[in-house]
Amino acid sequence: MRAQFVLSEIGVGLRRNLTMTFAVVVSVALSLALFGGSLLMSDQVNTMKGYWYDKVNVSIFLCNKSDAESDPNCAKGAVTADQKKQIQADLSKMTVVQKVSYESSDQAYKHYKEQFGDSPLASSLTPDQMQESYRIKLRDPEKYQVIATAFDGRDGVQSVQDQKGILDNLFGLLNGMNWAARAVMAMMLVVALMLIVNTVRVSAFSRRRETGIMRLVGASGFYIQAPFIMEAAVAGLIGGGVACGFLLVARYFIIDHGLALSEKLNLINFIGWDAVLTKLPLILATSLLMPALAAFFALRKYLKV
Repeated sequence: MRAQFVLSEIGVGLRRNLTMTFAVVVSVALSLALFGGSLLMSDQVNTMKGYWYDKVNVSIFLCNKSDAESDPNCAKGAVTADQKKQIQADLSKMTVVQKVSYESSDQAYKHYKEQFGDSPLASSLTPDQMQESYRIKLRDPEKYQVIATAFDGRDGVQSVQDQKGILDNLFGLLNGMNWAARAVMAMMLVVALMLIVNTVRVSAFSRRRETGIMRLVGASGFYIQAPFIMEAAVAGLIGGGVACGFLLVARYFIIDHGLALSEKLNLINFIGWDAVLTKLPLILATSLLMPALAAFFALRKYLKV
């Protein structure tokens, strides 16, 4: 097969259906940009999980005098020194516990003033109203229930709280947004495939006389189909290149510069450039193969060769 002929036919086909080719490029670019974005979003969520789950603590809050008057869990009164010693001794025996830190009511009051000193409530609080607590670092953050079962409801314990539950709500929201992006990506992908099929059909119809002559002179089916398939592949590849550009620009302006989230949100461990660059070959390969396969199956149905 003469490569020069095929390349010339590709150029003719792309120029002849310029409007539809542009629509294919745009739809492929948007769908694959969303595809790449959803993959990066998954990586970001996993990175944040690994970072934050390693830092979460389980907190055992102890009863104080105020709780004894208002909280049913503290009906037997404020925690005693013996109860605190027993709680600490039991914690030291548990293999799931990595580290235990004690926070007195004075320390809790000081931390509260540092974080919420401007709050109207801060001026009315006193140290004796703050709860003593044990902050527990687990070897496995998933083992929270072991601590909850052992200490929830015990005399002197007001509540057992797991910070991981708060993070789970956040990550659930992020995952929901990610799946919504994937749903939009799937719809855009369907639109792109429909445009590719229609573009190939229009191109084949406009060149039906040429393909008829090629049949008469004995050209093989693949020789006749190749220009149409490669037209779709080239248009898709251009769209894939645009999608890669979108991802690179988004990473640069959203995280590093422009919005500069990496500087403004120091508590978030953002994905690096390596995560973005590893997705680009997949996007380019998809942008090349997806239109080519769509064109191939469209030609089998609409171009009887």
